[in-house]
Amino acid sequence: MSLKTERYVYGLLKEIGEDPEREGLKKTPSRLARALAEITAGYRMDIDKILNGAFFKADYKELVIVRDISFHSLCEHHMLPFFGTAHIAYIPDGKIIGLSKIPRLVDAFAKRLQVQERLTVQIADTLFRKLRPKGVGVVVEARHLCMTMRGVKNVSSYATTSSMLGVFQKDNRVREEFLNLIKRAPIRA
Repeated sequence: MSLKTERYVYGLLKEIGEDPEREGLKKTPSRLARALAEITAGYRMDIDKILNGAFFKADYKELVIVRDISFHSLCEHHMLPFFGTAHIAYIPDGKIIGLSKIPRLVDAFAKRLQVQERLTVQIADTLFRKLRPKGVGVVVEARHLCMTMRGVKNVSSYATTSSMLGVFQKDNRVREEFLNLIKRAPIRA
């Protein structure tokens, strides 16, 4: 970020009653500016560069699932973290995408001020638009610190959102297969 951000953080520390000159806080404005730059890097990421044309012709016609993709984001309402996992599936229509591009896509959208609902839709829409598969399914599960640290202070709840496009929206069998496969226990190496 910038010196301007550091000055804002310095002022914020004073506003909440802290002494930004005390030993433990002297470098906090700089640290927070760097941390904010890192956790909001998604604004500076180009989705086309992330996907990097990693689309390959393939005669595969069944589900492709990348599950348990961990992510961290900031709630746009309180700028507090929310974090969890994304499960993403698609059915190819003549081409597949390099598997590592899917977690990179999640990361790019998560590293922005977000709401979970939008994050879910952005992932699904982008994959559907860029890959042009027969369908895309996305399920995101997350814990929100804006619910656990403040307000209701419910530490056991988490939110689940989904976006189903193409055959995932039209064919209950495809949707059910995806949902059943992501319920299974993850593979442990």
